[in-house]
Amino acid sequence: MVPYWLEEAYVPPSTRALRGEPDVAVVGAGVTGCTAAYSLARAGARVRLYDDRGIACGASGRNGGFALRGTAAPYHEVVESFGRDAAQRLWAWTEAATRRLARLGGDAFRTTGSLRIAVDADERDEIRAEHDALIADGFAAEWRETLPGPFAERARGAIFNPGDGALQPARLVRRLAGLAVDAGVELCLGRRVSSFDETGAAAVIVCTDGYPSGLLGELEGLIIPTRGQVIATEPIADRWFATPHYGRHGFDYWHQTPDGRIVAGGFRDTQLETELTAEEHTTPEIQAALEQFVASVAGRPLRVDYRWAGIFGLVLDFLPVVGHLPGNRRGWIAGGYTGHGMVLGFACGELVARAFLGETDPLLDLFDPARLG
Repeated sequence: MVPYWLEEAYVPPSTRALRGEPDVAVVGAGVTGCTAAYSLARAGARVRLYDDRGIACGASGRNGGFALRGTAAPYHEVVESFGRDAAQRLWAWTEAATRRLARLGGDAFRTTGSLRIAVDADERDEIRAEHDALIADGFAAEWRETLPGPFAERARGAIFNPGDGALQPARLVRRLAGLAVDAGVELCLGRRVSSFDETGAAAVIVCTDGYPSGLLGELEGLIIPTRGQVIATEPIADRWFATPHYGRHGFDYWHQTPDGRIVAGGFRDTQLETELTAEEHTTPEIQAALEQFVASVAGRPLRVDYRWAGIFGLVLDFLPVVGHLPGNRRGWIAGGYTGHGMVLGFACGELVARAFLGETDPLLDLFDPARLG
């Protein structure tokens, strides 16, 4: 059950203990927590970063390896729900974050673009509406009527998003952790935080996304733990899916790694009664569906070398949750990415750090945690 991404050899960076208590404790050493800790330390704050396992051992090392702009909701639906100005600001913000993440990620980030694929007439209408709205508002997007490779017969059109990328997500987050340590962050790994008081910090930022922390007060449970399952196959010589692909409204997603493995996830919608859970294990039903899907696109069964599951935080309006915890001015949160978390997690780590440092941003009103109550 070890994810393909976490098989890569890694030794956590040596860390120096802070003298005295931290100004800020960050809970969760995934992409959001490492980014927040790094951003705060660069600004001069004394930061301690906690995780009950290790760097990138949660959702940040257990996903499909995509770096996508925007949110889990399509652009035109965000326009309809929150207005054009908010949607444009949000998309431009995630595009800028994607470019920063690519620079910091080095060889852990490949700018490949991504393909959002329609598999039937209704989905074609939906993604065509998103494409037209993106173009109308000045964002880069290309309509693809047909696709190359073995999925071509099923595709009913696709949007190519040129700035998106593919990741080795654990390597990227580990790199962010190294930058954080270099900036003076103290790592405290293998320790679960059960109360704010035990950190000794004046402020605590909770960055555990869908993994229950017990630290969120009245928000506990309102970011719904949801399981995503993934497989990685044997390496194959055919290179069909160099870019991230996702279809059926994001319920299916796949691409190929540089060594030729097909990484595929999804089919959560076929077992929703079991997948709204914080239990981090695979199930036979979804694993079988993933194997059958990969065999169908490859034209033959492939050996599965890795199987894993991770937990992400589902929010019903598909927007992140960033800011002060309601009723607790000592506590902060950044999470709730609804399965769209690598770019959003990075961007929200920066955003919550800036908010803690007193900077304002209109997105903080959009992402206000109090809206969930």
